[in-house]
Amino acid sequence: MTTISPARLRESYRYCRSVAKKRAKNFYYSFIVLPREKSDAMCAVYAFMRYCDDIADDPTIGRNRNAMLNNWRESLDECMLGNYGDSLILPAFHDAVTRFDIPPGYLHQLIDGATMDLSIDRYRTFDELYDYCYKVASVVGLVCIHIFGFDSPQARRHAEFCGIAFQLTNILRDVKEDAERGRVYLPEEDLWAFDYSADDLTNGVYDDRFQRLMKFETRRAYDYYSAALPLVMMVHGSGRPGLCAMIEIYSSILGMIDKNPGDVLDGQISLPTTRKLSIAARAIMQSRMNGGRPFLPELRL
Repeated sequence: MTTISPARLRESYRYCRSVAKKRAKNFYYSFIVLPREKSDAMCAVYAFMRYCDDIADDPTIGRNRNAMLNNWRESLDECMLGNYGDSLILPAFHDAVTRFDIPPGYLHQLIDGATMDLSIDRYRTFDELYDYCYKVASVVGLVCIHIFGFDSPQARRHAEFCGIAFQLTNILRDVKEDAERGRVYLPEEDLWAFDYSADDLTNGVYDDRFQRLMKFETRRAYDYYSAALPLVMMVHGSGRPGLCAMIEIYSSILGMIDKNPGDVLDGQISLPTTRKLSIAARAIMQSRMNGGRPFLPELRL
């Protein structure tokens, strides 16, 4: 077991924060509203997850991606024993997992989800897609509530729904980009129902079929946001601003897609930085004004 020095642990946390600040274009604004200890933990967990995604999404790695994900899984097991190698991520990650009692099994499921991207590029049904979304996003929600703090076992179910809502939003936002890379996450049963093909998606065909398809998909995602909202009442007060900022940022992106679905074919949809900062600031103010009592984020649909 490696003995970690305070200096190395600080360096690891600094590195993880730099990764989150650079790469977590939406999530980072929910990190900054948290107390420092929780914010640091979120950055450490994000850096671990980002590394998984980067392996799965980088086609230049080729056949080595499976091996790299397997190595990262082994590194996860080793780091839980206090063995970090020369990783800049793992010391802070292990400290966060230990400090907030995060079940390591969640992180194994995340790696399982990243591995799915290496062999699956189509989903026949929503049930199949749900399994993928659970592994790459719901487990993220489950990790987050351990950092936010919660008491009710029911919080886990609502955290699951929250992750599904976020991942469906990501899928709709990136639908054209993913199709160009050969990945179609929209269930084939949905494409068939609206007589819209994967080739139509790749070619950016915008017509009534696409509009009706997107309306159906955004309504489904919105239903999961609604199902996730009780979670706000269940997390501890210090974590609540971060959760509310997350929900409002992502649901606002979904609202943009719902209003102008054709925009996803023209380029990636994103919220302006000023809007995300405004959401973060309001989350903090509302929490203080309510004396830490529960409040609900605005769902902009």
